[in-house]
Amino acid sequence: MQQQNQGMQGQQQQEYMQQPPDVLSGKDALYLTDMLTWNLNAAKKAHFFAQHCQIEAMRTEAEKVCQMHERHYEKILGHLSSHENQNPQQYMQQ
Repeated sequence: MQQQNQGMQGQQQQEYMQQPPDVLSGKDALYLTDMLTWNLNAAKKAHFFAQHCQIEAMRTEAEKVCQMHERHYEKILGHLSSHENQNPQQYMQQ
């Protein structure tokens, strides 16, 4: 019984990486795609709301929300594009 507890304690202690690996897994790529989709949809919805809003203060806030999601979308896309010129096989993990 005591040996099992010691074995479990050893399994729970993991070493953490100081720097993330230069690998983009399939799961990572899917999550990035999801993040781009979420921000694009949120920007479109905020833009639609701003176009149809009658109250000026709410329209202004909706436009700010739209711009924020556009910035987030562009930032994520920029991070991906900065690695585009490098060898993609180097960063993709099957």
